Amino acid sequence: MPDKITLLPDNIANQIAAGEVIQRPASAVKELLENAVDAGATEIKLIINDAGKSLVQVIDNGSGMSETDARMCFERHATSKIKSIDDLFQIRTMGFRGEALASIAAVAQVELKTKRAEDEAGVYIEVENSVVKKQEPVATTTGSNIAMKNLFFNVPARRNFLKSNAAEMRHIVDEFTRVAMSFPEILFTLTANNQQLFHLEAGSLKQRIVQLLGNNYNAKLVTVKEETDYMNIYGFAGKPETAKKTRGDQYFFVNKRFIKSPYLNHAVMSAYQEMIPADSFPMYVLFIDLDPAQVDVNVHPTKQEIKFEDEKIVYAFVQAAVKHALAQFSVTPTLDFDLDASIQQLPSIQQPFTEEKKAAVSGGSIFKGFTQKHQAHFIERTDKSDLKHWRDFYEGGSETPGIENSPATEQQSSLTQSDTEITQLLNTYIATPSGNGFLLIHQQAAHERVIYEQLSIASQDSPVATQRSMFPATLELTPADAAIMEEIIADLQQLGYLIEPFGKNTYVIQGAPADVEAGNEKHVIDILLEQYKHFSSEVKFSRREKLIRSLARQQAVKTGTRLTEREMRQLLQDLFACKQPNITPDGKPVYLEFRQEQLEKMFRG
Repeated sequence: MPDKITLLPDNIANQIAAGEVIQRPASAVKELLENAVDAGATEIKLIINDAGKSLVQVIDNGSGMSETDARMCFERHATSKIKSIDDLFQIRTMGFRGEALASIAAVAQVELKTKRAEDEAGVYIEVENSVVKKQEPVATTTGSNIAMKNLFFNVPARRNFLKSNAAEMRHIVDEFTRVAMSFPEILFTLTANNQQLFHLEAGSLKQRIVQLLGNNYNAKLVTVKEETDYMNIYGFAGKPETAKKTRGDQYFFVNKRFIKSPYLNHAVMSAYQEMIPADSFPMYVLFIDLDPAQVDVNVHPTKQEIKFEDEKIVYAFVQAAVKHALAQFSVTPTLDFDLDASIQQLPSIQQPFTEEKKAAVSGGSIFKGFTQKHQAHFIERTDKSDLKHWRDFYEGGSETPGIENSPATEQQSSLTQSDTEITQLLNTYIATPSGNGFLLIHQQAAHERVIYEQLSIASQDSPVATQRSMFPATLELTPADAAIMEEIIADLQQLGYLIEPFGKNTYVIQGAPADVEAGNEKHVIDILLEQYKHFSSEVKFSRREKLIRSLARQQAVKTGTRLTEREMRQLLQDLFACKQPNITPDGKPVYLEFRQEQLEKMFRG
């Protein structure tokens, strides 16, 4: 029998190794930018074509390489950073993998021009499929100019797994942002398809944060700075009012390397406790410096996940530093006697409380419930004619798709047997009798389900009707958000939003669905971008599914909103016309059923 085990050829072994390091164009961007930083560059230019699929080029004015080093850097396990195993645990530089350029050369066509200050001429090298095709002297400036062309040209199956240009560009912008944020003292530029997206002058960390994340943070950052013998922490945290409903702009760096750490994020969140709502997320850009021997950065191929030797000390230190910073800048909870500008614009503030309005309110059942004896539990009877459409609907309820076997069938039919009373509790829940009990419906969850199904149907059939705006709103986006907009603009049009490009990173909202309040279109899109950007990646939804879920979540009527009886009835009618009325798109309950026997049992104790 012949032997079965053979050694892989070098080019195949290199391509397998490349899969660990170079998963998409953004992976190469990260490696090349980090190498430029390590070369001592003060200016670094990133040039992208076709979302990195045809070109990723990094030009720096760093130290450059000798002819021998230029040739050696494409060999596997080639590095200038590690001489012994002990060096691996004392790494303070960025690109120390020793396989980055070898991996890039295994799956792309690479051209390198490089020159040291002391050399008269530089060297030019072409590598393709791990093989050096050309090497010759070249006249070039001090530093390195490396171009990666036609990524995965020799691994078509890998190339087919790349996402759309807009999606890949978003990953590139993410990697660029992380490196540029770590080194504000370096000038960075990013040019994509001959259009400059970023020009970041060297400056302070705060200037760099504002350049990258948007000018709205300019006056809303507090300084975090604590130093001990064990570790230092510095950076900025957003004031509580900058907290967003989605996991927004949160950056942790350890020894200037971007990391993802749910553990440290929890430390920051606990520092904000009671300052922001439980479902909100603060903004922060925090740098931790400590002895590299206390950190293992080799936990993950991309080095974004790390382990600390003493996690509890780091956790306590981060939490204390952020708490201290927030306290120092007097952003702990206080009574605020100045009305927020957005509150000042509300109709209830702007419009006078006339005698007519006063009379209308004082005659209502809510007012009586609080001011007259024996009125607290009184529920006004409604005009029976209002219930006709309910009866029509529920009598045909058994034929509604998805409801025939639902536990709500009995309750729905019972609604047709009596005069249905509905009432709103805590401006959040709708209570309605059903059979020998009642349903308690969460108004936001119910509306979210209704909008989700309406948008899902519209996205599959004809587009949602767009109502053109009399006064189109202008959106000025950060380059990162502009990349997302390019990705989703066609799907947004299908969902009723007419948005057109208007110059660099600027868009005009020409129209929105009719049910979006006029003047509110910009706010809707701002929140949509935020939610879409940080959508849970645990489940691989399609782009349109993410959009529909995000829109349903933010357009749904919020808890704490007072609804009229007519609005409540319409909402319940729409809800029980849904295919799946009992849960929200992300699986939370829409309503709970309380039966008489349950209630009696509860009161019997």
